[in-house]
Amino acid sequence: MDKLGVCQNLLPKTEKPIFNMPDKIIVDSSVIVKWLHQKDEKWLDQAGQVAKDAYKGKVKLITPELAKFEVMNALIYGKRLTLEEVKLPIKILFTIPINFVTFNQKYSFETYKIAKETGITFYDASFIALAMENNATLVTDNPKHQGKIKEAKVVALKDYPM
Repeated sequence: MDKLGVCQNLLPKTEKPIFNMPDKIIVDSSVIVKWLHQKDEKWLDQAGQVAKDAYKGKVKLITPELAKFEVMNALIYGKRLTLEEVKLPIKILFTIPINFVTFNQKYSFETYKIAKETGITFYDASFIALAMENNATLVTDNPKHQGKIKEAKVVALKDYPM
């Protein structure tokens, strides 16, 4: 044992980590919509790679709970899906390996602060705040997120994988 009480011979001989934690990725609604309805969407290969990486355990997907509402609005008003057409996208939405985070007091305050400082909507700021709170990368096809807050790592979907 060394002077700190660490038994050096129990440490691995290799410099490779014993256990790799997946990278945390915040996906916004612009990415999720691409998984659910691809017509007239760009960067589908990159969006597909994000999903594949999540299914393989390479990344952990996180998004605010409100993304469900934004995505559903996109399917109703943007994609104009019928009740029959939306059944499969809804099923997919609830089977994607994604952690939907509910708002708490601290997260709401940080989101509000970002929205006020940048002039973006509370909705858009929520993705940035979640990325900052989780020390994660926000992957987005929404240019409003890109470059607004220097403390947040934001990557354009077209540039994925990073």
